This record gives sequence, C-alpha cells and structure tokens, in this order.
Amino acid sequence: MKIALFGTSDIKLGKHNLKDPRLDQADKLVEADKKTYAQVDVVGEEDLLDADAILATVDSQADLILKDLEFVETRLGRDPQPAERAALEKIKGLLETEKFLFGSGLSNEDLQAVAAHNFYTSKPVCVASLQELQDAEKLLPRAFKEAGYICFLTVGGKENRAWPIRKGITAWESAGTIHTDLQKGFIRAEIIGFDDFLAAGSETQAKRAGKQRLETKQYIMQDYDLVNFRFNK
Repeated sequence: MKIALFGTSDIKLGKHNLKDPRLDQADKLVEADKKTYAQVDVVGEEDLLDADAILATVDSQADLILKDLEFVETRLGRDPQPAERAALEKIKGLLETEKFLFGSGLSNEDLQAVAAHNFYTSKPVCVASLQELQDAEKLLPRAFKEAGYICFLTVGGKENRAWPIRKGITAWESAGTIHTDLQKGFIRAEIIGFDDFLAAGSETQAKRAGKQRLETKQYIMQDYDLVNFRFNK
C-alpha cells in the first residue's frame, strides 16, 4: 500500500518494513530460508490523490481539509446538477466542522453523485504528533491499521511472510495478492488462526490439535491468519 505524507518530511520516502512481533514469533516456530515483513511505500505530497492513505500532522490536518473545501466551493460555483449540488452541500457542511470525509457516513447516493471527483480526505487520514513522527517504526503500522489494512501469513520453505491486504476481503481475493494463478485455480484455503498457531507451538501441532479449518472462496480473512492456498495448476 502507498501512504502519502502531508505537512511533514520527517519520514524517509520509499519502502518501509512493518515490523510486527507476530511475524518474529512465527519465524521462531517455523523454519524458513528468510523472513519477509509486510511493506508500505511512503510517498510525497505530489502523490496525495494516488495514495491509499495520508499521514498528516496535527498542524497540517486543517490545510488538508481546506484543500477539499476550496474544491467544493469552486464546484458549487459552477452550477452543478441537483444531485451533485446536494451532495456537495453535505460535504461542505462536514468539512466546515473539520471532519474528514472518510468514515463520515455519506450515503451511497451522495458518493455516486460526486464519483467523478477526487477528495483528499475521502481516503483514510492518520494524524500524528511531532513526537510520533520521530518513530516511523511505530507510526507506520498505526497508519496501516487505521487505513483498514491487515496481514495474513504464509510460512515454511523459502520464506515466512506477512502479506498486506485490505480488511474485509475474501480468501479468494487474498490468494491473488500472492499470484494470479492461485486465484484462478482456487480450491480452498487452509486456515489456522494466529492465536491457535501460537498456542500449539507449530503449524504441525496446530493441525494435530484440529485447529486447521478448510474455508471457501467467500471466507473473510482475519488479521494474521496462517494460510495455505490449495489450487488447481
């Protein structure tokens, strides 16, 4: 995923590992050639509209809201169609009370009426203090989580790896993050909950304890599920 910085240059641009102690624990329990953390790509303000989330400072969040408010007022001045005007008026009201549009409760009809426009605050915004900005290793996982992302694990063989996915997606969709062939030939997902895996002490012991479940395409992935995808080659 891509996180854009707004109002700060304290975090180095580029790829950052999301160091999660759960992957460290899994790596101790399952032998593999290497350990691979989930990553985020930190980008600058020029990529705000293309990013999956925005990391702003306490001082800059008002400027971010102002960007959207200025666009809304400009658009309203161009005599939009009634449905769009009504949606824009609602959005203006939210912004004037210093609310971000993401998670603001706008109806599907309102969102559809303004679907042609991009708003900065319609994507997740993580607001950080200056002190927090000094510790990117802790801050970026928080931004990742607040943006609605989780990870699933694959273990053994070449690598123990955490794969980033959007919260709420299915096992079938998750398979595609590894390789499109897994998604095309998906048969089932063999799932072990992370807590069950940890309690058992190994993947093999978790299976012996009956903690592995067979799930279909529609299964909604949970954070740090241990997964083995079965598929037709």
